[in-house]
Amino acid sequence: MPVKFPSTDPREWIQRARSSLAIARCQKPEIYREDLCYQAQQAAEKAIKAVFIARALPLPHIHDLLDLFLRLEKSGLAIPDAIKTASRLTPFAVHTRYPGFEFPVSEEEYTEALALAESVVHWAENVIQVKKS
Repeated sequence: MPVKFPSTDPREWIQRARSSLAIARCQKPEIYREDLCYQAQQAAEKAIKAVFIARALPLPHIHDLLDLFLRLEKSGLAIPDAIKTASRLTPFAVHTRYPGFEFPVSEEEYTEALALAESVVHWAENVIQVKKS
């Protein structure tokens, strides 16, 4: 179990991002890929929000990753295009977490979601210079 930090500490947000990422990696037959992709989106979102906290920016209570990236850029942070592609995870924040999603998530979509989330968490760790625990 990770050491807990206050919610105002970016390290806590990074740890929560890592936790969501660990859950996203738990592929088992009884777990919907949609749920794993939701956790991948959550990992990316929490990692991005860690950057907001580290930069002493107001924390937006939104799930749209592109909007979050654009707000960070507006504050003066350059974000690589490869990282911004993680905005493709945004639909997993809402659409796939409840029954009714029209199409099941494919293995390829899941693999991409996981890779995007991992890249955002790694990027955020580097931006705020948090060491892996």
